[in-house]
Amino acid sequence: MTPVLRVLREDWADAALPLPAYETPGAAGADLRANLPPEMREAGLTLRPMERVICPTGLRVEIPPGYEMQIRPRSGLAVKHGITLPNTPGTIDSDYRGPLGVALVNLGAEPYTIHHGDRIAQMVVAPVVQVAFEIVDSLSATARGEGGFGSTGRN
Repeated sequence: MTPVLRVLREDWADAALPLPAYETPGAAGADLRANLPPEMREAGLTLRPMERVICPTGLRVEIPPGYEMQIRPRSGLAVKHGITLPNTPGTIDSDYRGPLGVALVNLGAEPYTIHHGDRIAQMVVAPVVQVAFEIVDSLSATARGEGGFGSTGRN
């Protein structure tokens, strides 16, 4: 059975904008759009180089129990303009009911304007497993052992 993500639009949100959508049949992520408040729609939201903002989507969500929503950058925005997420992937827990905003950062050299309705990020809904924690005296051995960062790469 396909999990259902319940979506509530904010009172001020533009209902003419589409809900998150998978752009192709094989897409893992559904695109999220900037849904700017009425007073920002004409001018858009401009990010100066190295500036961080939370871009509103105009949505609130109810994620099914046992799932999370991951917010990921759109590769085209990242490569062409340096627009990415400072905390990628962002995680939204199933018990969060607040506004769905997307943290964005401009790593590019030029200001970039996000326009009302632009696709700004993608969301992936994935199952979550919560584990129990146990203090032990030792851990099992592996081929990698205690090798740290980069230990499986080239020497």
